[in-house]
Amino acid sequence: MTHDRQDRPQDDTADEPRADCVLCGEPTEHPASTRGATHCPVCEWQEAQRTACSG
Repeated sequence: MTHDRQDRPQDDTADEPRADCVLCGEPTEHPASTRGATHCPVCEWQEAQRTACSG
């Protein structure tokens, strides 16, 4: 059984502009309406590295 794109729920944020990263200003994967601090994939990864090895 194959699924077409039409079978999937419609994403209301697909046409919405992307939010900018609060650290470097690059576009993120999050829509502009996302609340809180948004990070681009690079800054998100770097932030995770800083907090993971802080012991």
